[in-house]
Amino acid sequence: MSNAAARKPATGFIFVTLVLSIVGFGLLIPVLPKLIVQYKGGDFTSGANTLKWIVGTYSFMQFVFSPILGSLSDRFGRRPIILIATAGSAIDYVIMANAPSLTWFFIARVVAGSTAGVLATANAYIADVTPPEKRAQSFGLLGAAFGIGFIIGPVVGGLLGQYDIRLPFWFAAGCSALNWVWGFFVLPESLKPENRRGFSWKRANPVGALLSMRRFPSVLGLVECFFIITLAQVMLQTTWALYTEQRYGWDPLQIGLSLMFVGVATGLVQATLVKKIVPKLGDPRAVIVGMGIAIIAYIGYGLAPQGWVIYAVICVGCFAGIAGPALQSYTTRHVPPNEQGAVQGVFASLQSLASIPGPFIALYSFGWAIAPERSFHLPGIAFFEAAVLSALALLLAVRSFRRDRNTVMMPAASALP
Repeated sequence: MSNAAARKPATGFIFVTLVLSIVGFGLLIPVLPKLIVQYKGGDFTSGANTLKWIVGTYSFMQFVFSPILGSLSDRFGRRPIILIATAGSAIDYVIMANAPSLTWFFIARVVAGSTAGVLATANAYIADVTPPEKRAQSFGLLGAAFGIGFIIGPVVGGLLGQYDIRLPFWFAAGCSALNWVWGFFVLPESLKPENRRGFSWKRANPVGALLSMRRFPSVLGLVECFFIITLAQVMLQTTWALYTEQRYGWDPLQIGLSLMFVGVATGLVQATLVKKIVPKLGDPRAVIVGMGIAIIAYIGYGLAPQGWVIYAVICVGCFAGIAGPALQSYTTRHVPPNEQGAVQGVFASLQSLASIPGPFIALYSFGWAIAPERSFHLPGIAFFEAAVLSALALLLAVRSFRRDRNTVMMPAASALP
């Protein structure tokens, strides 16, 4: 079987794996908070505080273990790490479905966070099997998987939760288990033996992994950029429901529909337009344009006077999705084949790290800005903060691209007929 023939089922599996991963996350949105509140005797304040720590536990464990799993994938290959991550998700959901106390939810989140290597390893897998000039397109398809998963997850979770609040966990566990079986029999290894390297704890720990990026000056700047972008996105996601309810009086259904619209719009851009826009612009220009659109969108969300304006802003903001695949593509061009997993592990680790302070910053700012004692109310303050952070990330990206002017010109030149 040729490499091209073997690549189709492999990338298809990666796509489905990411869809199911995001579906699993989405399934928790409508039911996990309610279940935690039930354990706290119906006290929403106490339940919210507990939920904050449960979510933080997952993010912290993912931050610690993502570089480890990424380095392990550089040593032993992508296939075993993807299977471990898929199995970890199934175990996590089974534990939560049967949890007799809150302690077991923390245990489940420790398991899930420790094995959450799907995203980083999937990105490394794509870098292994895809030519450099087509990586932005492939990363765009992975972005589309996120959009599809985010459309399906909350809806299915809400429907199943009406029958039994624990049923969504069983459904997610079943999907992960079936995906593991499929991967065990179908997924081929993508990392060639000659591109593997030894495992090192110096590179695998989060701090060491970040410091190792100093060997790639252009990538280092984009690593910083990625962290700030993710922090801004987490702030948006954290305050979305509270902001739209407080400012526009949206109910849960309206909030869910708006998130579904985000998923549809983002998925369409990632699946259809990235492969056309990024090659014409080149990776660096696509990153800059996408981040510029993100800044405009954040400001638009914060200023929208009526709820329908939010949908208009989403239609513009979804084009910011070209930045992520282009950034990933640019990064893979600057990293040797035997270090793709480690670098993707760093990105996944930073994504988890940003998920720890992001909610605290956004929710504190939101609460402060709408407090009765304020002489002015600014419910969109978290979105404005996200815009400022995105502007800082844009400056870092421009600085990184200027350090590598020859690479900046290559993508643009390759787009010429």
